[in-house]
Amino acid sequence: MWLREEILKSIWHVFTALDVDQRGKVSKSQLKVQEDFDVLEFNRMCWTLCHKKNIATNNLLISNYDAFKIWCIFNFLSEDKYPLVIVPEEVEYFLQKLTEAMGSKWSEEKFSDSNLQLNKRSCLTAWEMIQLVGTGAFSKGIDWQSVSMGINEVFQELILDMLKQGYMLKKGHKRKNWTERWFVLRPTSLSYYVCEDLVDMKGQITLNQHCCVESLPDKETRKCLFIIKCPDKSFEISASDKKKKHEWIQAIQTCIQLLRLGLLSPHREARLRRKELRQKQMAKEEDMAERMKLLQVANESNQMQLEAMWKKMETVAAEVATEEERRKKSQSDLQDRLRLDLEREKMVRQQMEEQMAQKASELEQYLQRVREMEDMYHELEEALENERQAKQDEEAMRKLQARLLEEETTRRAELERLHLQQKKALCQTQAEKQELVAEQQASDRELQAAMLQLERVERERHGALHKYEEVSRNLERASYKTKKWKDKVAKHEGLVRLIHPGDKGPQRVTNWGPASVTDVELELRKKLWQESKNMQAQ
Repeated sequence: MWLREEILKSIWHVFTALDVDQRGKVSKSQLKVQEDFDVLEFNRMCWTLCHKKNIATNNLLISNYDAFKIWCIFNFLSEDKYPLVIVPEEVEYFLQKLTEAMGSKWSEEKFSDSNLQLNKRSCLTAWEMIQLVGTGAFSKGIDWQSVSMGINEVFQELILDMLKQGYMLKKGHKRKNWTERWFVLRPTSLSYYVCEDLVDMKGQITLNQHCCVESLPDKETRKCLFIIKCPDKSFEISASDKKKKHEWIQAIQTCIQLLRLGLLSPHREARLRRKELRQKQMAKEEDMAERMKLLQVANESNQMQLEAMWKKMETVAAEVATEEERRKKSQSDLQDRLRLDLEREKMVRQQMEEQMAQKASELEQYLQRVREMEDMYHELEEALENERQAKQDEEAMRKLQARLLEEETTRRAELERLHLQQKKALCQTQAEKQELVAEQQASDRELQAAMLQLERVERERHGALHKYEEVSRNLERASYKTKKWKDKVAKHEGLVRLIHPGDKGPQRVTNWGPASVTDVELELRKKLWQESKNMQAQ
Protein backbone atom coordinates (compact mmCIF):
# COMPACT_ATOMS: atom_id res chain seq x y z
CA MET A 1 0.00 0.00 0.00
CA TRP A 2 2.72 2.49 0.96
CA LEU A 3 4.72 1.60 -2.18
CA ARG A 4 1.73 2.40 -4.37
CA GLU A 5 1.25 5.79 -2.69
CA GLU A 6 4.91 6.77 -3.15
CA ILE A 7 4.90 5.70 -6.82
CA LEU A 8 1.70 7.71 -7.39
CA LYS A 9 3.38 10.79 -5.90
CA SER A 10 6.33 10.48 -8.32
CA ILE A 11 3.94 9.94 -11.25
CA TRP A 12 1.95 13.02 -10.18
CA HIS A 13 5.08 15.19 -10.47
CA VAL A 14 5.75 13.84 -13.97
CA PHE A 15 2.13 14.19 -15.03
CA THR A 16 2.02 17.80 -13.81
CA ALA A 17 5.26 18.64 -15.64
CA LEU A 18 4.12 17.05 -18.93
CA ASP A 19 0.62 18.60 -18.78
CA VAL A 20 1.68 21.84 -20.47
CA ASP A 21 -1.86 22.95 -21.37
CA GLN A 22 -3.13 22.06 -17.87
CA ARG A 23 -6.03 20.06 -19.39
CA GLY A 24 -5.37 16.96 -17.26
CA LYS A 25 -4.28 14.86 -20.28
CA VAL A 26 -0.87 13.49 -21.32
CA SER A 27 -0.11 11.55 -24.49
CA LYS A 28 1.04 7.93 -24.30
CA SER A 29 4.30 8.78 -26.04
CA GLN A 30 5.23 11.09 -23.18
CA LEU A 31 4.36 8.80 -20.27
CA LYS A 32 5.36 5.13 -20.30
CA VAL A 33 5.24 2.74 -17.35
CA GLN A 34 7.03 -0.60 -17.13
CA GLU A 35 5.79 -3.53 -15.12
CA ASP A 36 9.11 -4.62 -13.57
CA PHE A 37 11.21 -1.77 -12.24
CA ASP A 38 13.40 -0.62 -9.36
CA VAL A 39 11.74 2.01 -7.16
CA LEU A 40 14.87 4.15 -6.89
CA GLU A 41 15.49 4.04 -10.64
CA PHE A 42 11.82 4.83 -11.24
CA ASN A 43 12.07 7.88 -8.96
CA ARG A 44 15.25 9.00 -10.76
CA MET A 45 13.46 8.74 -14.10
CA CYS A 46 10.50 10.76 -12.82
CA TRP A 47 12.91 13.36 -11.45
CA THR A 48 14.60 13.66 -14.82
CA LEU A 49 11.27 14.30 -16.53
CA CYS A 50 9.92 16.91 -14.12
CA HIS A 51 12.69 18.89 -12.44
CA LYS A 52 13.86 20.94 -15.42
CA LYS A 53 10.43 22.54 -15.88
CA ASN A 54 10.06 23.48 -12.20
CA ILE A 55 13.48 24.48 -10.88
CA ALA A 56 16.92 25.43 -12.19
CA THR A 57 19.41 23.33 -10.26
CA ASN A 58 22.33 25.33 -11.70
CA ASN A 59 21.34 28.26 -9.47
CA LEU A 60 21.46 26.10 -6.34
CA LEU A 61 24.45 25.52 -4.09
CA ILE A 62 23.78 21.78 -3.97
CA SER A 63 24.26 19.18 -6.71
CA ASN A 64 21.51 17.81 -8.92
CA TYR A 65 21.75 14.43 -7.15
CA ASP A 66 21.31 16.08 -3.73
CA ALA A 67 18.27 17.94 -5.07
CA PHE A 68 16.88 14.58 -6.28
CA LYS A 69 17.34 13.15 -2.77
CA ILE A 70 15.46 16.09 -1.23
CA TRP A 71 12.70 15.54 -3.83
CA CYS A 72 12.43 11.86 -2.75
CA ILE A 73 12.33 12.89 0.91
CA PHE A 74 9.55 15.37 0.06
CA ASN A 75 7.51 12.57 -1.56
CA PHE A 76 8.01 10.47 1.58
CA LEU A 77 6.96 13.21 4.03
CA SER A 78 4.26 14.97 1.98
CA GLU A 79 0.53 14.65 2.61
CA ASP A 80 -1.53 11.99 0.77
CA LYS A 81 -3.59 14.52 -1.17
CA TYR A 82 -3.06 16.46 -4.37
CA PRO A 83 -1.58 18.87 -5.24
CA LEU A 84 1.29 17.54 -3.13
CA VAL A 85 2.48 19.81 -0.29
CA ILE A 86 4.40 19.31 2.92
CA VAL A 87 3.16 20.74 6.21
CA PRO A 88 5.45 22.87 8.44
CA GLU A 89 5.71 20.10 11.09
CA GLU A 90 7.21 17.69 8.55
CA VAL A 91 9.54 20.40 7.19
CA GLU A 92 10.76 21.02 10.74
CA TYR A 93 11.24 17.26 11.24
CA PHE A 94 13.32 17.03 8.02
CA LEU A 95 15.44 20.11 8.87
CA GLN A 96 16.06 18.77 12.37
CA LYS A 97 17.23 15.41 11.00
CA LEU A 98 19.42 17.22 8.46
CA THR A 99 20.96 19.46 11.12
CA GLU A 100 21.80 16.48 13.36
CA ALA A 101 23.26 14.60 10.37
CA MET A 102 25.52 17.61 9.60
CA GLY A 103 26.87 17.45 13.16
CA SER A 104 25.20 20.70 14.29
CA LYS A 105 22.81 21.38 17.12
CA TRP A 106 19.14 21.91 16.29
CA SER A 107 17.85 25.41 17.11
CA GLU A 108 14.28 26.71 16.90
CA GLU A 109 15.68 30.15 16.04
CA LYS A 110 17.03 28.88 12.72
CA PHE A 111 13.64 27.46 11.85
CA SER A 112 11.86 30.69 12.82
CA ASP A 113 14.32 32.76 10.76
CA SER A 114 13.98 30.56 7.68
CA ASN A 115 11.83 31.35 4.65
CA LEU A 116 9.27 28.86 5.89
CA GLN A 117 8.12 31.23 8.63
CA LEU A 118 8.43 34.31 6.44
CA ASN A 119 6.21 32.76 3.78
CA LYS A 120 2.52 33.67 4.00
CA ARG A 121 1.45 30.14 3.02
CA SER A 122 1.26 27.37 5.59
CA CYS A 123 2.70 24.56 3.39
CA LEU A 124 5.58 24.12 0.90
CA THR A 125 5.81 22.43 -2.47
CA ALA A 126 8.68 20.13 -3.43
CA TRP A 127 10.44 22.89 -5.37
CA GLU A 128 10.11 25.40 -2.54
CA MET A 129 11.60 22.85 -0.16
CA ILE A 130 14.55 22.24 -2.53
CA GLN A 131 14.96 26.02 -2.85
CA LEU A 132 14.99 26.38 0.95
CA VAL A 133 17.86 23.91 1.39
CA GLY A 134 19.69 24.66 -1.88
CA THR A 135 20.00 28.43 -1.36
CA GLY A 136 21.67 28.00 2.03
CA ALA A 137 18.91 29.79 3.95
CA PHE A 138 19.07 27.13 6.65
CA SER A 139 22.74 26.08 6.61
CA LYS A 140 24.70 29.30 7.02
CA GLY A 141 28.27 28.78 8.18
CA ILE A 142 28.36 25.09 7.13
CA ASP A 143 30.43 23.87 4.18
CA TRP A 144 28.47 22.27 1.33
CA GLN A 145 30.34 19.00 1.61
CA SER A 146 28.86 18.56 5.11
CA VAL A 147 25.43 19.54 3.78
CA SER A 148 25.71 16.95 1.00
CA MET A 149 26.78 14.26 3.46
CA GLY A 150 23.89 15.19 5.76
CA ILE A 151 21.37 14.99 2.88
CA ASN A 152 22.78 11.59 1.90
CA GLU A 153 22.50 10.29 5.49
CA VAL A 154 18.88 11.43 5.83
CA PHE A 155 18.11 9.98 2.37
CA GLN A 156 19.57 6.59 3.32
CA GLU A 157 17.70 6.57 6.63
CA LEU A 158 14.25 7.66 5.37
CA ILE A 159 14.15 6.44 1.76
CA LEU A 160 16.52 3.46 1.67
CA ASP A 161 15.44 2.31 5.18
CA MET A 162 19.07 2.17 6.39
CA LEU A 163 18.35 2.43 10.09
CA LYS A 164 21.98 2.12 11.25
CA GLN A 165 25.43 1.77 9.64
CA GLY A 166 28.96 1.21 10.87
CA TYR A 167 32.06 -0.97 11.01
CA MET A 168 32.07 -4.08 13.23
CA LEU A 169 33.93 -7.39 13.45
CA LYS A 170 32.15 -10.58 12.41
CA LYS A 171 33.18 -14.12 13.32
CA GLY A 172 33.36 -16.55 10.40
CA HIS A 173 31.37 -19.81 10.39
CA LYS A 174 34.07 -22.00 8.84
CA ARG A 175 37.51 -20.63 9.71
CA LYS A 176 36.31 -18.88 12.91
CA ASN A 177 38.38 -15.83 12.13
CA TRP A 178 37.28 -12.24 12.81
CA THR A 179 36.86 -9.88 9.83
CA GLU A 180 35.93 -6.20 9.80
CA ARG A 181 32.78 -5.48 7.77
CA TRP A 182 30.55 -2.49 7.07
CA PHE A 183 27.12 -3.39 8.48
CA VAL A 184 23.85 -1.84 7.28
CA LEU A 185 20.65 -2.44 9.28
CA ARG A 186 17.31 -2.38 7.44
CA PRO A 187 13.85 -3.24 8.84
CA THR A 188 14.05 -6.87 7.63
CA SER A 189 17.78 -7.57 7.24
CA LEU A 190 21.31 -6.85 8.44
CA SER A 191 23.70 -6.72 5.46
CA TYR A 192 27.49 -6.56 5.67
CA TYR A 193 29.87 -5.24 2.99
CA VAL A 194 33.61 -5.04 2.43
CA CYS A 195 33.59 -1.25 2.94
CA GLU A 196 31.13 1.62 3.25
CA ASP A 197 30.70 2.17 -0.51
CA LEU A 198 28.08 -0.67 -0.40
CA VAL A 199 29.42 -2.22 -3.61
CA ASP A 200 30.66 -5.65 -2.56
CA MET A 201 28.07 -7.25 -0.23
CA LYS A 202 29.58 -10.28 1.58
CA GLY A 203 26.38 -11.53 3.15
CA GLN A 204 22.99 -10.77 4.65
CA ILE A 205 21.26 -11.76 7.89
CA THR A 206 17.53 -12.02 7.35
CA LEU A 207 15.54 -10.88 10.37
CA ASN A 208 12.12 -12.25 11.28
CA GLN A 209 9.93 -12.63 14.34
CA HIS A 210 11.80 -15.81 15.39
CA CYS A 211 15.21 -14.06 15.66
CA CYS A 212 16.68 -12.61 18.83
CA VAL A 213 19.79 -10.67 19.83
CA GLU A 214 21.70 -11.20 23.08
CA SER A 215 24.77 -9.71 24.72
CA LEU A 216 27.83 -11.94 25.29
CA PRO A 217 30.46 -11.64 28.02
CA ASP A 218 33.86 -10.25 27.01
CA LYS A 219 36.68 -12.65 26.15
CA GLU A 220 40.42 -12.24 26.43
CA THR A 221 40.83 -11.49 22.72
CA ARG A 222 37.47 -9.83 21.93
CA LYS A 223 35.40 -7.25 23.74
CA CYS A 224 31.87 -5.81 23.31
CA LEU A 225 30.39 -9.06 21.90
CA PHE A 226 26.77 -9.85 21.04
CA ILE A 227 25.07 -12.63 19.09
CA ILE A 228 22.16 -12.68 16.63
CA LYS A 229 20.29 -16.00 16.84
CA CYS A 230 18.30 -16.99 13.73
CA PRO A 231 16.34 -20.22 13.18
CA ASP A 232 19.05 -21.66 10.89
CA LYS A 233 22.30 -20.22 12.36
CA SER A 234 23.78 -17.68 14.75
CA PHE A 235 26.18 -14.77 14.14
CA GLU A 236 28.75 -13.46 16.64
CA ILE A 237 29.66 -9.78 16.22
CA SER A 238 32.07 -7.49 18.08
CA ALA A 239 31.43 -3.72 18.30
CA SER A 240 34.10 -1.06 18.74
CA ASP A 241 32.96 0.00 22.21
CA LYS A 242 30.21 -0.62 24.75
CA LYS A 243 28.15 2.36 23.60
CA LYS A 244 28.08 1.13 19.97
CA LYS A 245 27.29 -2.38 21.19
CA HIS A 246 24.28 -1.13 23.15
CA GLU A 247 23.07 0.99 20.20
CA TRP A 248 23.30 -1.94 17.76
CA ILE A 249 21.51 -4.35 20.14
CA GLN A 250 18.73 -1.84 20.74
CA ALA A 251 18.28 -1.09 17.02
CA ILE A 252 18.14 -4.79 16.07
CA GLN A 253 15.69 -5.55 18.89
CA THR A 254 13.46 -2.70 17.65
CA CYS A 255 13.39 -4.19 14.13
CA ILE A 256 12.56 -7.67 15.44
CA GLN A 257 9.81 -6.27 17.67
CA LEU A 258 8.25 -4.40 14.73
CA LEU A 259 8.36 -7.63 12.66
CA ARG A 260 6.63 -9.51 15.48
CA LEU A 261 3.90 -6.85 15.59
CA GLY A 262 3.55 -6.84 11.80
CA LEU A 263 4.32 -3.11 11.57
CA LEU A 264 6.19 -1.09 8.94
CA SER A 265 9.67 0.40 9.29
CA PRO A 266 10.22 2.76 12.26
CA HIS A 267 10.25 5.92 10.12
CA ARG A 268 7.05 5.01 8.28
CA GLU A 269 5.36 4.19 11.59
CA ALA A 270 6.57 7.50 13.03
CA ARG A 271 5.24 9.37 9.94
CA LEU A 272 1.86 7.69 10.33
CA ARG A 273 1.75 8.60 14.04
CA ARG A 274 2.62 12.23 13.27
CA LYS A 275 -0.11 12.28 10.60
CA GLU A 276 -2.66 10.84 13.05
CA LEU A 277 -1.70 13.44 15.63
CA ARG A 278 -2.13 16.23 13.08
CA GLN A 279 -5.53 14.87 12.04
CA LYS A 280 -6.63 14.70 15.68
CA GLN A 281 -5.39 18.25 16.19
CA MET A 282 -7.29 19.45 13.10
CA ALA A 283 -10.44 17.68 14.32
CA LYS A 284 -10.05 19.40 17.68
CA GLU A 285 -9.56 22.77 15.99
CA GLU A 286 -12.66 22.25 13.80
CA ASP A 287 -14.65 21.21 16.85
CA MET A 288 -13.38 24.28 18.66
CA ALA A 289 -14.37 26.53 15.71
CA GLU A 290 -17.88 25.01 15.70
CA ARG A 291 -18.18 25.61 19.41
CA MET A 292 -16.99 29.20 18.94
CA LYS A 293 -19.75 29.76 16.35
CA LEU A 294 -22.39 28.40 18.73
CA LEU A 295 -21.00 30.57 21.51
CA GLN A 296 -21.11 33.61 19.22
CA VAL A 297 -24.81 32.99 18.40
CA ALA A 298 -25.59 32.54 22.07
CA ASN A 299 -23.62 35.69 22.84
CA GLU A 300 -25.66 37.71 20.35
CA SER A 301 -28.96 36.54 21.87
CA ASN A 302 -27.62 37.32 25.33
CA GLN A 303 -26.62 40.76 24.09
CA MET A 304 -30.19 41.48 22.96
CA GLN A 305 -31.53 40.35 26.31
CA LEU A 306 -28.99 42.55 28.08
CA GLU A 307 -30.10 45.59 26.08
CA ALA A 308 -33.73 45.01 27.09
CA MET A 309 -32.71 44.58 30.67
CA TRP A 310 -30.61 47.73 30.43
CA LYS A 311 -33.65 49.80 29.45
CA LYS A 312 -35.59 48.43 32.39
CA MET A 313 -32.67 49.16 34.68
CA GLU A 314 -32.58 52.80 33.53
CA THR A 315 -36.20 53.33 34.56
CA VAL A 316 -35.59 51.61 37.86
CA ALA A 317 -32.39 53.64 38.34
CA ALA A 318 -34.32 56.90 38.08
CA GLU A 319 -36.66 55.76 40.85
CA VAL A 320 -33.75 54.56 42.94
CA ALA A 321 -31.97 57.93 42.48
CA THR A 322 -34.75 59.88 44.21
CA GLU A 323 -34.92 57.38 47.01
CA GLU A 324 -31.13 57.53 47.29
CA GLU A 325 -31.22 61.31 47.73
CA ARG A 326 -33.56 61.00 50.70
CA ARG A 327 -31.49 58.20 52.16
CA LYS A 328 -28.24 60.14 51.75
CA LYS A 329 -29.69 63.13 53.58
CA SER A 330 -30.75 61.07 56.59
CA GLN A 331 -27.48 59.16 56.49
CA SER A 332 -25.50 62.44 56.47
CA ASP A 333 -27.19 63.56 59.68
CA LEU A 334 -26.49 60.21 61.29
CA GLN A 335 -22.84 60.35 60.18
CA ASP A 336 -22.36 63.78 61.77
CA ARG A 337 -23.60 62.50 65.13
CA LEU A 338 -21.44 59.37 64.86
CA ARG A 339 -18.39 61.47 63.92
CA LEU A 340 -18.67 63.55 67.10
CA ASP A 341 -18.98 60.39 69.23
CA LEU A 342 -16.00 58.86 67.45
CA GLU A 343 -13.80 61.90 68.07
CA ARG A 344 -14.59 61.81 71.79
CA GLU A 345 -13.74 58.09 71.91
CA LYS A 346 -10.46 58.75 70.09
CA MET A 347 -9.40 61.33 72.67
CA VAL A 348 -10.18 58.98 75.55
CA ARG A 349 -8.32 56.18 73.80
CA GLN A 350 -5.24 58.36 73.23
CA GLN A 351 -5.13 59.27 76.92
CA MET A 352 -5.37 55.61 77.91
CA GLU A 353 -2.62 54.67 75.43
CA GLU A 354 -0.30 57.37 76.83
CA GLN A 355 -0.87 56.11 80.38
CA MET A 356 -0.24 52.50 79.30
CA ALA A 357 2.96 53.51 77.49
CA GLN A 358 4.21 55.34 80.62
CA LYS A 359 3.44 52.34 82.84
CA ALA A 360 5.15 50.00 80.37
CA SER A 361 8.27 52.22 80.32
CA GLU A 362 8.45 52.25 84.14
CA LEU A 363 8.00 48.48 84.24
CA GLU A 364 10.76 48.00 81.67
CA GLN A 365 13.16 50.20 83.66
CA TYR A 366 12.38 48.25 86.86
CA LEU A 367 12.93 44.90 85.11
CA GLN A 368 16.21 46.18 83.59
CA ARG A 369 17.42 47.23 87.08
CA VAL A 370 16.52 43.79 88.49
CA ARG A 371 18.40 42.04 85.66
CA GLU A 372 21.46 44.22 86.28
CA MET A 373 21.39 43.41 90.01
CA GLU A 374 21.09 39.69 89.27
CA ASP A 375 24.07 39.86 86.89
CA MET A 376 26.14 41.73 89.48
CA TYR A 377 25.18 39.18 92.15
CA HIS A 378 26.29 36.26 89.95
CA GLU A 379 29.58 37.96 89.07
CA LEU A 380 30.23 38.76 92.73
CA GLU A 381 29.63 35.13 93.69
CA GLU A 382 32.10 34.09 91.01
CA ALA A 383 34.71 36.55 92.34
CA LEU A 384 34.27 35.26 95.93
CA GLU A 385 34.60 31.68 94.71
CA ASN A 386 37.86 32.61 92.94
CA GLU A 387 39.17 34.26 96.12
CA ARG A 388 38.32 31.18 98.24
CA GLN A 389 40.06 28.94 95.72
CA ALA A 390 43.14 31.20 95.79
CA LYS A 391 43.27 30.99 99.59
CA GLN A 392 43.05 27.21 99.46
CA ASP A 393 45.92 27.13 96.93
CA GLU A 394 47.97 29.46 99.14
CA GLU A 395 47.42 27.24 102.20
CA ALA A 396 48.49 24.16 100.22
CA MET A 397 51.64 25.96 99.08
CA ARG A 398 52.46 26.95 102.64
CA LYS A 399 52.22 23.35 103.80
CA LEU A 400 54.38 22.21 100.87
CA GLN A 401 56.99 24.88 101.64
CA ALA A 402 57.07 23.92 105.34
CA ARG A 403 57.64 20.28 104.43
CA LEU A 404 60.43 21.19 101.99
CA LEU A 405 62.08 23.46 104.62
CA GLU A 406 61.98 20.66 107.19
CA GLU A 407 63.56 18.23 104.72
CA GLU A 408 66.21 20.83 103.90
CA THR A 409 67.03 21.32 107.62
CA THR A 410 67.36 17.57 108.12
CA ARG A 411 69.70 17.27 105.10
CA ARG A 412 71.91 20.12 106.29
CA ALA A 413 72.19 18.57 109.76
CA GLU A 414 73.19 15.27 108.16
CA LEU A 415 75.81 17.02 106.04
CA GLU A 416 77.31 18.79 109.06
CA ARG A 417 77.41 15.52 110.98
CA LEU A 418 79.29 13.84 108.14
CA HIS A 419 81.68 16.78 107.96
CA LEU A 420 82.51 16.52 111.70
CA GLN A 421 83.08 12.80 111.36
CA GLN A 422 85.59 13.47 108.57
CA LYS A 423 87.45 15.99 110.74
CA LYS A 424 87.67 13.45 113.58
CA ALA A 425 88.97 10.84 111.18
CA LEU A 426 91.74 13.21 110.04
CA CYS A 427 92.84 13.79 113.65
CA GLN A 428 93.44 10.09 114.25
CA THR A 429 96.85 8.42 113.86
CA GLN A 430 98.51 7.63 110.58
CA ALA A 431 97.98 3.93 111.14
CA GLU A 432 94.23 4.37 111.12
CA LYS A 433 94.42 6.67 108.11
CA GLN A 434 94.70 3.83 105.59
CA GLU A 435 91.68 2.09 107.11
CA LEU A 436 89.72 5.28 107.00
CA VAL A 437 90.53 5.96 103.33
CA ALA A 438 87.94 3.47 102.23
CA GLU A 439 85.46 4.86 104.72
CA GLN A 440 86.24 8.38 103.52
CA GLN A 441 85.60 7.40 99.93
CA ALA A 442 82.29 5.84 100.96
CA SER A 443 81.55 8.99 102.95
CA ASP A 444 82.42 11.07 99.90
CA ARG A 445 80.02 9.07 97.83
CA GLU A 446 77.34 9.46 100.46
CA LEU A 447 78.18 13.15 100.65
CA GLN A 448 77.91 13.46 96.87
CA ALA A 449 74.57 11.62 96.91
CA ALA A 450 73.40 13.87 99.72
CA MET A 451 74.53 16.95 97.74
CA LEU A 452 72.58 15.71 94.69
CA GLN A 453 69.53 15.11 96.86
CA LEU A 454 70.04 18.59 98.33
CA GLU A 455 70.12 20.09 94.83
CA ARG A 456 66.91 18.21 93.97
CA VAL A 457 65.29 19.54 97.14
CA GLU A 458 66.53 23.01 96.19
CA ARG A 459 64.93 22.72 92.73
CA GLU A 460 61.68 21.51 94.28
CA ARG A 461 61.83 24.47 96.64
CA HIS A 462 62.32 26.88 93.73
CA GLY A 463 59.39 25.23 91.89
CA ALA A 464 57.24 25.58 94.99
CA LEU A 465 58.36 29.20 95.27
CA HIS A 466 57.25 29.89 91.66
CA LYS A 467 53.90 28.22 92.35
CA TYR A 468 53.57 30.29 95.50
CA GLU A 469 54.21 33.48 93.51
CA GLU A 470 51.58 32.43 90.94
CA VAL A 471 49.07 31.69 93.69
CA SER A 472 49.87 35.08 95.24
CA ARG A 473 49.17 36.77 91.91
CA ASN A 474 45.87 34.91 91.58
CA LEU A 475 45.00 35.97 95.12
CA GLU A 476 45.82 39.60 94.28
CA ARG A 477 43.64 39.42 91.14
CA ALA A 478 40.79 37.88 93.16
CA SER A 479 41.18 40.58 95.83
CA TYR A 480 41.14 43.24 93.08
CA LYS A 481 37.96 41.81 91.58
CA THR A 482 36.37 41.57 95.06
CA LYS A 483 37.25 45.20 95.71
CA LYS A 484 35.91 46.21 92.29
CA TRP A 485 32.57 44.46 92.84
CA LYS A 486 32.45 45.84 96.39
CA ASP A 487 32.56 49.34 94.92
CA LYS A 488 29.87 48.44 92.37
CA VAL A 489 27.56 46.91 94.95
CA ALA A 490 28.02 49.92 97.23
CA LYS A 491 26.43 52.04 94.51
CA HIS A 492 23.23 49.94 94.37
CA GLU A 493 21.59 50.87 97.66
CA GLY A 494 23.32 48.17 99.74
CA LEU A 495 21.33 45.20 98.33
CA VAL A 496 24.35 42.86 98.58
CA ARG A 497 26.87 42.73 101.49
CA LEU A 498 30.41 41.58 100.74
CA ILE A 499 32.16 38.94 102.82
CA HIS A 500 35.67 40.22 103.60
CA PRO A 501 38.58 37.76 103.73
CA GLY A 502 40.51 37.36 106.99
CA ASP A 503 43.65 39.37 107.70
CA LYS A 504 47.01 37.91 106.86
CA GLY A 505 50.00 38.38 109.13
CA PRO A 506 53.41 39.43 107.79
CA GLN A 507 55.37 36.65 106.14
CA ARG A 508 58.73 35.56 107.50
CA VAL A 509 61.52 35.86 104.93
CA THR A 510 64.52 33.60 105.37
CA ASN A 511 67.72 33.25 103.36
CA TRP A 512 65.92 30.62 101.23
CA GLY A 513 63.01 32.94 100.34
CA PRO A 514 59.52 33.60 101.74
CA ALA A 515 58.59 30.86 104.22
CA SER A 516 55.08 29.89 105.15
CA VAL A 517 55.91 29.45 108.93
CA THR A 518 55.25 31.50 112.03
CA ASP A 519 57.90 33.00 114.30
CA VAL A 520 57.33 30.35 116.95
CA GLU A 521 57.80 27.51 114.43
CA LEU A 522 60.99 29.11 113.13
CA GLU A 523 62.48 29.49 116.67
CA LEU A 524 61.64 25.87 117.45
CA ARG A 525 63.34 24.65 114.24
CA LYS A 526 66.44 26.76 115.03
CA LYS A 527 66.65 25.22 118.50
CA LEU A 528 66.40 21.68 117.12
CA TRP A 529 69.08 22.39 114.52
CA GLN A 530 71.44 23.83 117.16
CA GLU A 531 71.01 20.80 119.40
CA SER A 532 71.77 18.38 116.55
CA LYS A 533 74.86 20.39 115.67
CA ASN A 534 76.16 20.27 119.26
CA MET A 535 75.63 16.51 119.40
CA GLN A 536 77.66 16.01 116.26
CA ALA A 537 80.50 18.19 117.62
CA GLN A 538 80.73 15.98 120.74
